[in-house]
Amino acid sequence: MNQRSCFHVEGNFLIIIFQIMLTAFINAIIFTGKEEIAGKALIIEDDTIKEITDINLVPPGARQIDCKDCYIAPGFIDLQIYGAGGYLFSDKPSAIALQSMADSLVATGTTGFLATLATNSLDIFREAIKVVKENPHPAVMGLHFEGPYINPVKRGAHLVECIKRPTKKEVEELLEDAGGVLKMMTLAPEMCDPEIIRLLTDNGVVVSAGHSNSTFNEAEKGFENGITTVTHLFNAMSPLHHRDTGLPGAVFLSKNIFASIIADGIHVDFNALVISKKLMKERLFLITDAVEESKEGAYVHVKQKDRFTLLDGTLSGSMLTMLMAVENCVEQAGIHLDEALRMASTYPAKVINAPVLGKIEKGCKANITIFTKDFKHKYSVIEGNIFD
Repeated sequence: MNQRSCFHVEGNFLIIIFQIMLTAFINAIIFTGKEEIAGKALIIEDDTIKEITDINLVPPGARQIDCKDCYIAPGFIDLQIYGAGGYLFSDKPSAIALQSMADSLVATGTTGFLATLATNSLDIFREAIKVVKENPHPAVMGLHFEGPYINPVKRGAHLVECIKRPTKKEVEELLEDAGGVLKMMTLAPEMCDPEIIRLLTDNGVVVSAGHSNSTFNEAEKGFENGITTVTHLFNAMSPLHHRDTGLPGAVFLSKNIFASIIADGIHVDFNALVISKKLMKERLFLITDAVEESKEGAYVHVKQKDRFTLLDGTLSGSMLTMLMAVENCVEQAGIHLDEALRMASTYPAKVINAPVLGKIEKGCKANITIFTKDFKHKYSVIEGNIFD
């Protein structure tokens, strides 16, 4: 907790008095996730949002952080990120890799993320589970397994030898090992029986359709069985064809299914981002799908000028940060800043069922991102603790 302790002795008793720590962020434009507010102060009490108030009503003794010429937004949430800080987490899952990844992401405005593993052996998945369980970090929300229950026809950069159809027994054992740290799984609905999807959702796992060659009808049935979102729209999925609109068509026509998108202009053309946003509105959210350079292991990612590829040139990951993705939405796709910020925070929080994240309002967790008007990171705040 972000608080001060004072010690007082009465007779033979030592009394510890905890003083609540108040922090006021002033002189910024505040995006709450619902509205834009100027000329006010944001007050944080320990790890919680207390209020937005007039500057002259900031409580005496509160620590003041001057955020002149900056924006304050709900902390960014990246639900699909493979590596950062010099480490590809799935290469050799370890405490050092997880910590370096978290530190790097926090330094760019991401206050919560799911460490993601592409299709791999179950041993690697279990190793990652163990690392996340034993090394809690306030920015690490859990794990996202992208695979192995995907369609090999749409494998993209995934390891074909590890792709498989799920069995109930295998999924039950994986969930038992995970003990709640597995928060999201990407699978191909046409490769999985309905009971598998329901087993995952019954255990609190958000199921996303991806790396899929599903028809429109197969995708719709997956949604009916409990799939609530779609992984990196357009990438590694059936195309939007006029005779069968496939997975993209199914999510476009849905009323409540979300989809993530990689807004780097490489994975998806910015015109496709514009079209998708017009159709999906608040159901479209941002991920980075970012990897880190890796020269060994199951996934060898080669760093290019503006992307990562496999040795054969296959696109394998982005160089995005969430702040860069927000900037691209504004500058390249004409999306208003407040909506781009919701795509990076409010909507991912809804997808992952985190009601105290993704917005700035009384009682919510004090996770915020502060950046300049030219999209340079200034501060990240996680549970009231400030990182620059």
